[in-house]
Amino acid sequence: MKQRLVLGLVMAMFCTVAMGKKKVVQPELWPDGTPISAWFSDTSRVDVQKLGRRYVVTDYGVKNYSEQVQTEQLQAVIDRCAQEGGGVVVVPRGFVVSGSLFFKPGTHLLIEENGELRGSDRIRDFKLLKTRIEGQTRQYFAALVNADGVDGFTITGPGTINGNGQPYWEEFWIRRQFNRECTNVDAMRPRNVYISNSKNVTVQDVRIINSPFWTNHLYKCENVRYLGCYIFAPFDNVTSVDPKRGAPSSDAIDIDVCKNVLISGCYMSVNDDAVVLKGGKGTWADKDPDNGPCENIIVSDCVYGRVHGCMTLGSESLHDRNVIMRRCQVTNASRVLWLKMRPDTPQHYEYVRVEDFKGSCGSFLVVRPWTQFFKPEDREDMPLSQCNNISFRNIDMQCKNFFDVGKSDKYRLTDFSFENINVVDQKKAFDPQLIDNCTTKNVVIK
Repeated sequence: MKQRLVLGLVMAMFCTVAMGKKKVVQPELWPDGTPISAWFSDTSRVDVQKLGRRYVVTDYGVKNYSEQVQTEQLQAVIDRCAQEGGGVVVVPRGFVVSGSLFFKPGTHLLIEENGELRGSDRIRDFKLLKTRIEGQTRQYFAALVNADGVDGFTITGPGTINGNGQPYWEEFWIRRQFNRECTNVDAMRPRNVYISNSKNVTVQDVRIINSPFWTNHLYKCENVRYLGCYIFAPFDNVTSVDPKRGAPSSDAIDIDVCKNVLISGCYMSVNDDAVVLKGGKGTWADKDPDNGPCENIIVSDCVYGRVHGCMTLGSESLHDRNVIMRRCQVTNASRVLWLKMRPDTPQHYEYVRVEDFKGSCGSFLVVRPWTQFFKPEDREDMPLSQCNNISFRNIDMQCKNFFDVGKSDKYRLTDFSFENINVVDQKKAFDPQLIDNCTTKNVVIK
């Protein structure tokens, strides 16, 4: 009996010591070495059933399967939902056509299976107001779906937000034939989704397609998740003007002066860049309080179809920090990481990591001056732009040009690293000497 008691005490002491030495899981780190919040590991979906009362739009006078533009009727449902304490505005099976809709605090959007919220093909159905566009705050047209100051806002599918962009694309390319200097602002096209000044936003399991202009635009938002979304606009064959032309400037997700954004499990194929970081442009852009940095951005487990760039920093960026792209599949993207360097804007891109990428692309890394529609001004204290602490690891790609990098007296490149790189590279232009303090480890270029 005494032996059993002693043995039990020894075992208890052993277990206590073992538990005391239990391995502590270290938090994952951002490229700058700071811990990544557990929030970024949460890809669970918002339970729509817990968001409040359902307001099915066809129960409140909205006509289903109708080509009639019903902006006022749809807005009335949103307003009623907000006034009665909030809930979910539901677009059921079928389709409804609308101009600008404005969601209020406490309201959410659900588009049910085989349901479609379709944008009007007339710009007059979109409200002209002060908004954010191409790195500037100015008068422009509201999006189809707008949410400003709507914390906790949720858009969910599996239905579709269809921007009905064909007429806008055709008009844009006709304008470009007449005036080669026609800009996106000149062309007057709405976006599909614009969310601003909001926190804890989730866009999940929804199809967002055929946007006349940018598909999704976030401005001054924090803690935004895009989960399992399908984002598409055609790359070509959209107009008889030129069959090679696609949906112009149909960026998948533009992140503008935002913090903590997760894009996970999404499919993106558009006729421009997929994920774009923005924050302002111009010689004095860093002095404008409407502008600012983007930080803490993760794109993971996504699939890219045809895009101009999988991740683009610019063309309207000031300071982008702690950006991760990982575990993604690329199919025929023009570029993977594109660092656009505007000679007229002070820019700083730092602590960017690209890892575990497979597929095919034109250029993998591009760092070049970007001079489209730029206006340099005189500024004696103009900061020198720079890119630093940019890392690539576990890359298995087929590329036309893996390393499309150019030097300039307008910017400095430093502290890049390449590790476990296995690429087929037609150009074979890899030259780490172009970058100050560039390190390589296990780089195989065939």
